[in-house]
Amino acid sequence: MNTTKILALGVAAAIAVSSGSAMAKGKGEKLFNKKCGTCHTMEAGKHKVGPSLAGVMGRKAGSTDFGKYKALAGADFTWDEDNISKWIEDPKKFIGKPTAMTVKVKKEKEREEIIEYLKGE
Repeated sequence: MNTTKILALGVAAAIAVSSGSAMAKGKGEKLFNKKCGTCHTMEAGKHKVGPSLAGVMGRKAGSTDFGKYKALAGADFTWDEDNISKWIEDPKKFIGKPTAMTVKVKKEKEREEIIEYLKGE
């Protein structure tokens, strides 16, 4: 195979991978806006009924400057993919007490897409 063909295949593969990531991000953003966007934003420091979720990955639960919502006050965990997935699947089951969050994302694929969006990928 000559260099031109190898280069063309490499470029095609890179485009396929990047467009797949963009499509996944688009789906995640759409799901976020539909299921989470009523109460949350991805704009840092801008809160709605719930806190901004900008930079949520790796952040200690309940540690934002959002003072209205107390369900996670004193929480002893960090938001990672697993914790966010469990939280958006069933928040009451996850923390063992009622929360203001009423939306549940039962489909695993939808949770994964929302999490990818939250990660900023």
